Amino acid sequence: MNRFPSSTTSAWATLALLAACGGPSKQEKAEAATTTPADTVATAASPVNLPEPYATKSVTKRSKVIGWPAGKMPTAPAGFVVTKYADGLVSPRNTYVLPNGDVLVAEANTVPTDVKEKVTAQLELDPSKSLRARSANRITLLRDTNKDGTPDTRTTFLAGLNQPFGMALLEGNFYVANTDGVWRYPYKSGATSISGKGEKILTLPAGGYNNHWTRNLLAGPGGRKLYISVGSASNVAEHGMKEEERRANVLEINPDGSGERVYAAGLRNPVGLDWAPGTQTLWSAVNERDELGDELVPDYLTSVQPGKFYGWPYAYFGQKEDPRRKGERPDLVQQTVLPEVALGPHTASLGLAFYKASAFPQKYRNGAFIGQHGSWNRSAFSGYKVVFVPFSNGRPSGPMEDFLTGFIANEADKEVYGRPVGITALPDGSLLVADDAADTLWRVAAR
Repeated sequence: MNRFPSSTTSAWATLALLAACGGPSKQEKAEAATTTPADTVATAASPVNLPEPYATKSVTKRSKVIGWPAGKMPTAPAGFVVTKYADGLVSPRNTYVLPNGDVLVAEANTVPTDVKEKVTAQLELDPSKSLRARSANRITLLRDTNKDGTPDTRTTFLAGLNQPFGMALLEGNFYVANTDGVWRYPYKSGATSISGKGEKILTLPAGGYNNHWTRNLLAGPGGRKLYISVGSASNVAEHGMKEEERRANVLEINPDGSGERVYAAGLRNPVGLDWAPGTQTLWSAVNERDELGDELVPDYLTSVQPGKFYGWPYAYFGQKEDPRRKGERPDLVQQTVLPEVALGPHTASLGLAFYKASAFPQKYRNGAFIGQHGSWNRSAFSGYKVVFVPFSNGRPSGPMEDFLTGFIANEADKEVYGRPVGITALPDGSLLVADDAADTLWRVAAR
């Protein structure tokens, strides 16, 4: 059960009216500007300028993925080299490294749910390549036996899954977070595939708005708990809070699936999860809401504190009330935790990995790398890159900066080469970036 259920008939009627009329009226814009005026918010990383809601028109600008030309690669800072680690995958969204160095790749994508979407997918009419006729629904194993930075073995590790994303190995068991539940399989070290029968230890609400079907999975300190991210079923609860039960949360369970509790709530789509090095503090890269204008709402990186509320759907970026949920839960608005780092509006910040290795220069050690899948609800593209946030003593020590760029080919024509998502560090200290739109994994290494 969601800890914070609430709904009002008038709110749903207002939302239906807004949808029917194509957007907010002048009066509604004026009221929003009064209730939630423009403001500059101080965060742990840097100040963030927040305009009033609807300061700019909400637009749809979807990218057209054209793929990477031969010899073309993303661009890293001086002192780094980018190589193609693997290609020919089918929507590789997330990666996980086993203790022996094997790389597991979760291949899955958004699937059509109605007739229009099915026709679009079947005819390959979605230029962003987010919607495909079917999902690979598998985990592929890549093994680099000679340690030259390129895998030479590729096998199907697990098949017949249901939009897998999160993966974890704990005490001889391999865990997979499908969109509808967490499964546990017996694992033998060095195995290139799993044939044993799995056990579903937890059922989860399936599917979701846009790409909110992903369920990440992370083992806690000492392996005592598992943490699962479950994104919202909607943009801003427009279908009612009944649809949002156990969603927009990070859940905590025991390794056998028992003892479920909401670890933290009000996180619209907390896909990226990782522990800050040297701490027992969980962090998440959160994909925020749409349709409030070009600059609202910034995606963010935040520490995830047990029992805390992070705003969705009632407030954003601290205690800024969303006009579409005005007056519904002032108590939760007042409880909303301000995130530490703004990552830009509509960037689709989804991947997160703290750099715990030592191959990169000192400035990158213990900092956070974030994969930004890229915008669709903004007049100018944002995201479509990997960014870096420096950390010191377990806390952000500066604003984010670009790390891996060059994914946008020609914005005037809405063309991009690919879209980065999952981030994982390899045993040699290089960084693996999943480019699901280009069906490719990129490796970034220090020279």
